[in-house]
Amino acid sequence: METTAGKPIRCRAAIARAAGEPLEIEEITVDPPQPHEARIRIICTSLCHSDVVIWKMKDLSSVFPKILGHEAVGVVESVGEHVTQVSEGDTVIPVFLADCEECVDCKSKKSNLCSNHPFKVSPWMQRYETSRFKDLKGETVHHCLFVSSFSEYTVVDIANLVKVDDPAVPPNRACLLSCGVSTGVGAAWKKAEVEAGSTVAIFGLGTIGLAVAEGARLCGAARIIGVDVNPEKFEVGKKFGVTDFINSKNCVDKPVSQVIIEMTNGGADYCFECVGFASLVHEAYASCRKGWGKTIILGVDQPTSQLNLRSLEVLNSGKILTGAVFGGLNAKSDIPILLKRYKDKELQLDEFVTHEVRFEDINKAFDLLIEGKSLRCVIWMNK
Repeated sequence: METTAGKPIRCRAAIARAAGEPLEIEEITVDPPQPHEARIRIICTSLCHSDVVIWKMKDLSSVFPKILGHEAVGVVESVGEHVTQVSEGDTVIPVFLADCEECVDCKSKKSNLCSNHPFKVSPWMQRYETSRFKDLKGETVHHCLFVSSFSEYTVVDIANLVKVDDPAVPPNRACLLSCGVSTGVGAAWKKAEVEAGSTVAIFGLGTIGLAVAEGARLCGAARIIGVDVNPEKFEVGKKFGVTDFINSKNCVDKPVSQVIIEMTNGGADYCFECVGFASLVHEAYASCRKGWGKTIILGVDQPTSQLNLRSLEVLNSGKILTGAVFGGLNAKSDIPILLKRYKDKELQLDEFVTHEVRFEDINKAFDLLIEGKSLRCVIWMNK
């Protein structure tokens, strides 16, 4: 059979040509991988809320046309020079956050923020200020979050690929570990280090918030309080271990933090902000127990948004406030653990998938997420 290695591939991709406008399925060419890169045939991908945020973005840092998508699973079609970690035919999970396994941060258990390949919202490949995509007019189509999985083929840096040694996990479940579910579970497991018997409060019960609940459940939390404006989220949250629910719309006489302090006799041990509002970060921080409470920021707010904490409050309360990109996970060592926990029927993934659509219907996935009707919609490239 004729090999495609070293040659451009022609395939379909869903291109975002302007902010907020429906994606267009077009034919593109995907160049061969450069050194330290691999070209991947995407099996399926899922839609993350971060894709919607970037799709709508109209500021100067937003570059169009681009190929969105960063939760996926695929098969290696070919590799560039100096790639030894994966080879043709391997099943892989791409991730937006690099794990080079070589720098001091990637080798440390204290950090998952690679020094060799720092995370940034870039329209180019990880190591090169170039794209691997062109439309049929020969014009450049840009990358997004170093993955661009809304294409039948994509090129990903080896630092952003996790090899799946046992591909028995269905692709429509494995793809969830590229971002959202891993972020939430990892935040409870790795960043907060939730303890058995502890109390957790989660602000926002979208996919990431529910994944935090799942992680807290796996860690043995005794009480998991969900805070949301949608009362239907409580029934959904129960599947992932949520024990109590606060509808913040009903908190008219006192702030949510006061409600949590009263119901926990002093505040939650761990609080997670999963929406991306500075006001909720303040509320989560206020909900934490003094002395040892931890507040973890997971929600993505506007770039110019700022927090306003009083210095004496921080000093006297003894609380911790921290962010957790990708939940603090080191992708290449921690994603295989999550895959095994799913296979062992410990980690729930099935419950996150509420819809599945064909690639041709990718805009329906956007509609479902924006309307609040789905947690994760899996998009099959060829089915």
